[in-house]
Amino acid sequence: MAASARTSDADQLYLIALGSNRRHHKHGAPEQVLGAALAAMDRKKLRLVAASRIISSTPLGPSQRRYANAAALVSFADEPPALLKKLKRIERRFGRKRGGQRWGARVLDLDIVLWQGGAWASRGLTVPHIAFRERRFVLGPASSIVPRWRDPLTGLTLAQLRARLTKPRPLPRGRGRSEGP
Repeated sequence: MAASARTSDADQLYLIALGSNRRHHKHGAPEQVLGAALAAMDRKKLRLVAASRIISSTPLGPSQRRYANAAALVSFADEPPALLKKLKRIERRFGRKRGGQRWGARVLDLDIVLWQGGAWASRGLTVPHIAFRERRFVLGPASSIVPRWRDPLTGLTLAQLRARLTKPRPLPRGRGRSEGP
């Protein structure tokens, strides 16, 4: 799924991870929640440039429900804290409340994964997202829309990070052979 958008020279590109594993009273199942969230992110100063297909993934932590996940490339004129504020507003419009259980079931989760400006750290926000390199449900969708975007900390592309994460690894070898009786 891709959207065309006009971006001004002042706009910055951001990679956003989307997740949902609870129905919404208006939008329906998690897959439809993500579709509605993508539409909500394509308004006013925030523009949707491209979006991945929606995938299903197993939950992290205590939640028992499978997640619907996707990634979106958006353009936005301001720095990461202003975008985070806008994304939190969208989450609240979808019924997300502050202080929920970490990794618990949620109607909508929107995270800034990468920013065209490189790395950013401030109170409550770190870009690149701290854990994105270990999450298939982020790297799969993200690498499908911007495979050559480089992680500013490792220098690796999203396609390379995904390949590292999904590459089969050999079983560890023992230090020595055990001798029989």
